[in-house]
Amino acid sequence: MSRVRTVLRVVIPALLIVAWLAGASFGGPLFGKIDEVSSNDQTAYLPSSAEATEVQQRLDEFRDSDKIPAIAVFTSADPIDEEAQGTIGDAVAAVSDEASPALLSEDGLAMQVFIPLDSPDEVPALGDTLRADAPDGVTVQITGPAGFSADLKSGFAGIDGLLLGVALGAVLVILVLVYRSVLLPVVVLATSLFALCVALLVVWWLAKWGVLLLSGQTQGILFILVIGAATDYALLFVSRFREALRHTDDRGAAIRTAWKGSLEPILASGGTVIAGLLCLLLSDLKSNSTLGPVAAIGIAFAMLAALTLLPALLYAFGRAAFWPRRPELVRERPLEKAAAADPSSAAEHALRRDATSGGRIPAARPLPAPRVSADPQPSGLWGRLGSLISRRPRVIWIATTLVLLAGVAAVPQLKADGVPQSDLVLGASEARDGQAALGEHFPGGSGSPASIVVSEDAWQEAADILLASDGVSDVSIAAADSPSGTAPVTEDGITGFGGPAPEPTVSGGDVLLQATLADAADSEAAAETVRELRESLHPTGAIVGGVTATAIDTNDASIHDRNLIIPVVLGVILVILMLLLRSILAPILLILTTVLSFGTAMGVSALVFNHVLGFPGADPAVPLYGFVFLVALGIDYNIFLMTRVREESLAHGTRSGILRGLSATGGVITSAGIVLAATFAALGVIPILFLAQLAFIVAFGVLLDTFVVRSLLVPALAYDIGRKVWWPAKMR
Repeated sequence: MSRVRTVLRVVIPALLIVAWLAGASFGGPLFGKIDEVSSNDQTAYLPSSAEATEVQQRLDEFRDSDKIPAIAVFTSADPIDEEAQGTIGDAVAAVSDEASPALLSEDGLAMQVFIPLDSPDEVPALGDTLRADAPDGVTVQITGPAGFSADLKSGFAGIDGLLLGVALGAVLVILVLVYRSVLLPVVVLATSLFALCVALLVVWWLAKWGVLLLSGQTQGILFILVIGAATDYALLFVSRFREALRHTDDRGAAIRTAWKGSLEPILASGGTVIAGLLCLLLSDLKSNSTLGPVAAIGIAFAMLAALTLLPALLYAFGRAAFWPRRPELVRERPLEKAAAADPSSAAEHALRRDATSGGRIPAARPLPAPRVSADPQPSGLWGRLGSLISRRPRVIWIATTLVLLAGVAAVPQLKADGVPQSDLVLGASEARDGQAALGEHFPGGSGSPASIVVSEDAWQEAADILLASDGVSDVSIAAADSPSGTAPVTEDGITGFGGPAPEPTVSGGDVLLQATLADAADSEAAAETVRELRESLHPTGAIVGGVTATAIDTNDASIHDRNLIIPVVLGVILVILMLLLRSILAPILLILTTVLSFGTAMGVSALVFNHVLGFPGADPAVPLYGFVFLVALGIDYNIFLMTRVREESLAHGTRSGILRGLSATGGVITSAGIVLAATFAALGVIPILFLAQLAFIVAFGVLLDTFVVRSLLVPALAYDIGRKVWWPAKMR
């Protein structure tokens, strides 16, 4: 029997390592193929009930192709003469036979051409070719939907390489400083990387089969979340393993002890994050609802790797994993020595009773369990902090709360009501510059018109409403017989190009009108115009879509999601904590402290975004994402702390258990918080406004949770309340 157990101790870890290695070998190559199954088209993530979605789904019915339009803008400091106009026309004709005729601005300083493209990938080559053939003194810029899509794709291009490299490098440096070991940081990092590879394998195929939608934004968050969470769980397991190695020479027994001690907090922590993420399924926006299951899959594999692969690797290496700082075996004192050293202990009481009864223990008076702890008393930095908390608990938690509330006061300064499309990419942007040039010489909404689908019988009425609006420059109608695919519309009907007026394209009894807005399509003025048009056109049964309408519907859905999902996440996490801690009061206090920490993080972020970084605003989804990640991840550290506090409280009493729990978990939680903050901060290397803001909010919030909330506020508050913190349970 012992031989079988010995074999199983070797075979099971080996099989686990081989299984994870096989999964990673299939998932690793997919890092360079995510573009095949992902999309950054904003319309694809709108709710199906949105007007912009309905219009987008019908556009192909009114045009010959589903190509994405690019706008080539030619500008000059001097008027563009006829010779230069001819050169520009020849250059455009050389790159596309589907391009519209070049349109000269009223001031003669600019020309614009619409060029349909199969993919935004063609934008760089198109710009280079047109610039090479343009007349001297003429600047060429590519903008429009294709230009902005190309900017976004370029911004997300660093996710597979740069983001992953920065995140892994930061984690490696921190692990080396934490463990001061050669092998252990590699073991922990391998656990995280294998978890990410297998998670990516599952997510990639689900996206391939159309079960999930995947975008560059979701991809970046998945990478960071899995690396950070898996490393955090690994840190907790390694801490328990190292602690167990101090009391046993049997690596198998140490692994089992570490696994039993880590299982509940890791499952509770990961389960809390997964539950919070799955609340995103309630979102109207598909960009939110699809992030939930994608990120939940990543967290599930992070937990699985920490509880299977990591124990197998640590079993294989044993104490050698910690070299050169191997944990030393501490021999526990014999019961007699413990009794002599502590006359008040249960050990000496048992010995004295045994001596007076002739070596027999009366059945009526059972021997109480010895209360000799092999764990050292709280000492070091965290022991000193615990001592400070024990002397002034009320002063500490009140002062900490006031400081956090000061940060909350700045929350109203957070401008999270949407940002223009031209500001989504940080740094230089040809599409943004081209849009500015377009707005300087042509109507602001040129190239990104509002699209209106209306019945054939009511189109003239709808056109009259559009023409009467101050926010609309001109109106056209889709007409297959027209050379450009559209024909101008006036109050008198359709106008031809020097000939008979073409017939409008009719599909399902409807026609398509296009209204060029007077203001830039991503401006607040354009948004107000579209809202007014929707109200005015409602009696005609028309629906309005296009770039501006898509932004409006996205922002409205984001605000709805934020107001619905945040309370649901709080309720779900509260229930989980109550089940975990067998208490009502403690979970409520933990939730309140975490929400307070989130509010402080958002307030400080508002000040940094507005006055330091000069950001133009924030997407309405930023507070929602920040809340889900900070509350779900921030509560992790409270779970790590309070599960250990409860364990210690059962043996030593609540107040002593708080100090012991703080001392035992201080180092590992601090390390975990720094790792998670560093991984989320790595999102800042991607020049996308949303990710840069999320990076700062989560990184700052995690550090706040780690160094202030979990280290000062929660222990001091719990210590001040005492054992009543476990109400209605009675901790004995």
